[in-house]
Amino acid sequence: MNFTMVVFYVLSAILIYSGVRVVTAKNPVHAVLYLVLAFFTSAGHWLLLESEFLAITLVLVYVGAVMVLFLFVVMMLDINIEKLREGFWRNLPVAATVGVIMMLEMSLILMSPQAGLAEFKAAAPLAADASNVKVLGHQLYTTYLLPFELAAMVLLLAMVAAIGLTMRSRKDTRVIDPALQVQVKREDRVRILKMDAEKPVEAAEPAESGEQQA
Repeated sequence: MNFTMVVFYVLSAILIYSGVRVVTAKNPVHAVLYLVLAFFTSAGHWLLLESEFLAITLVLVYVGAVMVLFLFVVMMLDINIEKLREGFWRNLPVAATVGVIMMLEMSLILMSPQAGLAEFKAAAPLAADASNVKVLGHQLYTTYLLPFELAAMVLLLAMVAAIGLTMRSRKDTRVIDPALQVQVKREDRVRILKMDAEKPVEAAEPAESGEQQA
């Protein structure tokens, strides 16, 4: 067993542990932090596969942007942890059964002769000037163009659905109609009032001096 295999098994053990802790952690903030650890460990796996671009993208996009946003949202929300975990143990058998079935299905697919993993051999090392970005772009826009476009459509539909769910009117939130905001004119926002000028200060001084002499 060489050093690469040792690193692979160590990273795999950390990834499995962090993935389990994401589901079983009582504190949502701790669950998000364990998910960050899982992403970092997955980036290590990408580095072992000599896919530096995907590893850096995983760290920058998910850890640096998405998970930081999740962490701020979870910390700002007042989440009742006890109420959130009421049905955890009741639904655990069903969740475990579904998880085992998914693992079996993935194992059957990966170990099938069509997957080509039975005769898998280590790939030749890449050249020093090899570009992961160029190879990845070539594969996405040639071999996997249709799945890439379908994934983009699914993400677009998810974005539209999230916007639709957020913009629905609720009693406990203030709803702003963008159509009414666009129709607002300058005269509707600023109102100029004409007021009489105040009396000069010099006119009031003699009266004050007379009161002091009295």
